[in-house]
Amino acid sequence: MKHRFFITMSRILRVSFLFLCLGMSVTSLIAHEPKDGDVPAEGYQKRVLVFGGTGWYRHPETAAISGWLARLSDDLKMEVDVTETPKDLLALLDRYEVLILNNSNELTSLLDEKQRKKVETWYAKGGGIVALHAALVHQKEWKWLHKLGGCDFNSDSDFLEARVVVDPKAKDHPTVKGFGDSFQYKADWTNHDRCVTGTPGIQVLLRVDESTYEPVRDYFKERGGKAMGKDHPIAWINTLDGGRFFYTELGHDVASLNRPFGRKHIVEAIKWAAQDGVTKKP
Repeated sequence: MKHRFFITMSRILRVSFLFLCLGMSVTSLIAHEPKDGDVPAEGYQKRVLVFGGTGWYRHPETAAISGWLARLSDDLKMEVDVTETPKDLLALLDRYEVLILNNSNELTSLLDEKQRKKVETWYAKGGGIVALHAALVHQKEWKWLHKLGGCDFNSDSDFLEARVVVDPKAKDHPTVKGFGDSFQYKADWTNHDRCVTGTPGIQVLLRVDESTYEPVRDYFKERGGKAMGKDHPIAWINTLDGGRFFYTELGHDVASLNRPFGRKHIVEAIKWAAQDGVTKKP
């Protein structure tokens, strides 16, 4: 498996211990930036960078999800590297075709203006973003990302099984194809502050049927959380502004990803996001 972790020395023991506790196998932990001459391994023509930094609430399984994503490298035939360090976006992003935002909420509290502008410029040149679960939480102050994603967070459910429905216009999209017009799935389902259906540039891929589960958990009921109703998109794409953007509500924890549909959903999303543009130069 071709994946690397770019982390500071102060985090090596903490992250290593966490992965050991979670029973995860990681090829290597690298505390330095790759050298300029680094190139993808033979057969791995493209690169993916997983960014697990968070500016607000940190989901307990964020690190575990980064490890799960890193181990997709063989399925993807791409190198998958992981970082939580904002400066890596400024220094290294040009080497990658895809940036995965792993529950990376409230990024204006974590990334400075130069780092955010770097992401915007890279995306405009053909980069692809795969945003998981909480990546669209508290992003209104980063107007570019908020516009790209189309909405923000309102509330969520408990981890529950629900009926997922494929949008008829998206039935042949690789991220949803092969599981029928609808199917049952378990996840934490997010209620957004607006519905993205009909938003320019956005194509809805999946919706969840709120009549098949309780859409707002008690914590948010007590704080005015609202369900979305009959039109509740849970996965969509946006192809405006030069790049490719994919969002899915899956990814609160590994359990929502590590099933046949979840695995294919994410693998195909990364492949889709990497399609445009040329292989980045080292």
